[in-house]
Amino acid sequence: MIESNKEKVLVKIAPSVLSADFRNLEQEMKKIEEAGADLLHLDVMDGHFVPNITFGPMIVKAINGCTDLILDVHLMIEKPQDYLETFVRSGADWITFHWESTQNPRELVSQIKSLKVKAGCSIKPQTPFEQVKEMIGDLDLLLLMTVNPGFGAQKFMLEVLPKIREAKKFIQENRLTTAIQADGGIDPQTSKLVQEAGADILVAGEAIFKKENYKEAIRLIREGR
Repeated sequence: MIESNKEKVLVKIAPSVLSADFRNLEQEMKKIEEAGADLLHLDVMDGHFVPNITFGPMIVKAINGCTDLILDVHLMIEKPQDYLETFVRSGADWITFHWESTQNPRELVSQIKSLKVKAGCSIKPQTPFEQVKEMIGDLDLLLLMTVNPGFGAQKFMLEVLPKIREAKKFIQENRLTTAIQADGGIDPQTSKLVQEAGADILVAGEAIFKKENYKEAIRLIREGR
């Protein structure tokens, strides 16, 4: 399991590669690594599960060749079970699927772990925590979307904060080590909110890649100010 951060441990920052300059991908990955990113978040969208298309295994493989950072691959696709091995071969270290994309989430978690990578599950803002509560103990990562998945640069949804608090309380009360990740509309201001609610890992795109100084951008998000 991924160890959840203790109270005094700094939150982990996962820059979303979707906001990077793909014309200079290798340079971007080196810059973000040197800036202090803890891992990289790769949003894979198929145009069916969400209304957008991004990239697939070839880009994951290319990024894997540019960095030593952990690759956190977020599958926003239909039938994720059909592509697990392909993404692992391409370099994925963590694979997160959407609860809403499968009728057999526990089986999917087992399949991911059988490939020797970390298993995560994501839920949309409208999906209640209650839906995934019984399988939290099987997960390394719970990704709580703080925007509707599909596009970057969306406004943070304050109504998701109670769900983060609910998940954190459940994890702590049951002495689980599942990490909570927040993704969507994260910037220095919303970072403070999700950290206070209990998030361990923050995904940020434009709040990092659209800034001139990546290191400073990451620092401000990590510190929540």
